[in-house]
Amino acid sequence: MNELKRNSFSGQQKAKVALDAVRGLKTINEIAQEHNVHPTQVRQWKKELVEQA
Repeated sequence: MNELKRNSFSGQQKAKVALDAVRGLKTINEIAQEHNVHPTQVRQWKKELVEQA
């Protein structure tokens, strides 16, 4: 069977994606495609960044 490998993102990568989302210059979908992550993950990282700021 094929095993799917999960991507592992550093805190720095997560912060960059979240900052892009907070800026609001692009849609969540555009940011997700650009950084090769799922849009739900972008929303989650954005929410965490806003809550911790």
